[in-house]
Amino acid sequence: MGVQVLFHGCLDDFLPPSGRGQPVTPHTRRRTSLKDLVESLGVPHPEIAALTLNDRPAAFETLIEPLEDEHWLVRAWPARSSGHRLSGHALQPPRSRPARLVLDVHLGRLARYLRLLGFDVCWRNDFSDEELTDISAAQRRILLTRDRRLLYRRRIVHGYFVRDTDPIRQVEEVCRRFELHGEIAAFKRCVRCNAPLAKVSKASVAGRLEAHTLTWYDEFHRCSGCRHIYWKGSHFTRLSAWIETLKQQAARDTAPPDDHD
Repeated sequence: MGVQVLFHGCLDDFLPPSGRGQPVTPHTRRRTSLKDLVESLGVPHPEIAALTLNDRPAAFETLIEPLEDEHWLVRAWPARSSGHRLSGHALQPPRSRPARLVLDVHLGRLARYLRLLGFDVCWRNDFSDEELTDISAAQRRILLTRDRRLLYRRRIVHGYFVRDTDPIRQVEEVCRRFELHGEIAAFKRCVRCNAPLAKVSKASVAGRLEAHTLTWYDEFHRCSGCRHIYWKGSHFTRLSAWIETLKQQAARDTAPPDDHD
């Protein structure tokens, strides 16, 4: 009797290893919403795409009272769960397309890589939690963070706790989670300030370039915000290869499984 909660897929990441893959019994005896219940167990609500209560679709606002003579089984699924068809009550509205993001102060390198891929990324190294919340809510931006408690705030609709600590793997992780591969438009946004780039003539920027750059390169772009100048230097080939690999990874992720006899 009482309440049990079963987390599926990557929602297990928020639980202690000993509690994964099995129902969790929360220590609560008061009337509570499903949002407060799952977050009391360490799982932020933006990570959850579907909830059921005794196998019926439920909402974050659904209330339960853990009476001893009743049994409540709450099940929670993440987005892109292969083990459950997400149906019934929509817990989150569709995200904005193309994606717009806001990142916390710990994710500066990830911000640069996402801007490199062409995404509109809001980031500063001094954002407060309140500012991040305001920006995410007002501008309908996906909030990426390494602070899962930030995602408990009710005003956060689309948010994600970035698991990996390596920036390249973080990019792969975020693109997979929000299915961003089809929206990649690389080398069109300033990695420093996020403003769009515009093609400019070599003559118009010659006074700001070193002699060897003028000798070897003819195509230039300038940031419409901070005015930084970009060209296809030695790093361009390496980054282009990485981006192509990223897109191929998406194709592998969405490919149907091979048939076996």
